[in-house]
Amino acid sequence: MKMVNAFNMKRAAAGLRRINLDGLRWRVFDAKGQILGRLASQIATVVQGKDKPTYTPNRDDGDMCIVLNAKDVCVTGRKLTDKVYYWHTGQVLCLKHFSLNIDIMVYRYVGHLKERTFKDQMAKDPTEVIRKAVLRMLPRNKLRDDRDRKLRIFPGSEHPFGDRPLEPYVMPPRSVREMRPRERRAMVRAQKKAEQQQQNTDGTKKGKKREAPEESA
Repeated sequence: MKMVNAFNMKRAAAGLRRINLDGLRWRVFDAKGQILGRLASQIATVVQGKDKPTYTPNRDDGDMCIVLNAKDVCVTGRKLTDKVYYWHTGQVLCLKHFSLNIDIMVYRYVGHLKERTFKDQMAKDPTEVIRKAVLRMLPRNKLRDDRDRKLRIFPGSEHPFGDRPLEPYVMPPRSVREMRPRERRAMVRAQKKAEQQQQNTDGTKKGKKREAPEESA
């Protein structure tokens, strides 16, 4: 197990020589308890450099992104079982029939298509879940591979970049509407009605208190 972790750490630190690290920040994202889509959108913004005033679409000025605790990322609804990842294998087994001197193509996978649910993918490799979510939010151009190299994802909290000047990334606060629009409008109307009734009752009580001294006098 230790050899596997050492191999993963060495693999995660590979490829940094191909990146120009001058002037780049090392942003750390904690995926624990975060929603997958919301987290991926923030990472895609930082990787592209859209959070900088010097952003230009044809240049790769994004910062290094280190994602920790990928195994603890969350999804909403029933995506744990309903979300499926598909990929094309392209593997074909070719057999040669010597008596007829012809090639027989035997398909190893029906339709060359394989699939895996979100739950199975999290059990196999949770880092690929975040990587695919981020890459599918990036534009498909020549800068995509360079931005992929700046994305380092780890299943736990251990990483080999302790000697770098790391900056924790603070996720923006959520503004989620918990109710449907019709129910929310009904709730707002009920609150306004209750406030008006409270103001009316307070006004009548004050009027009675003012009238009482005049009658006694």
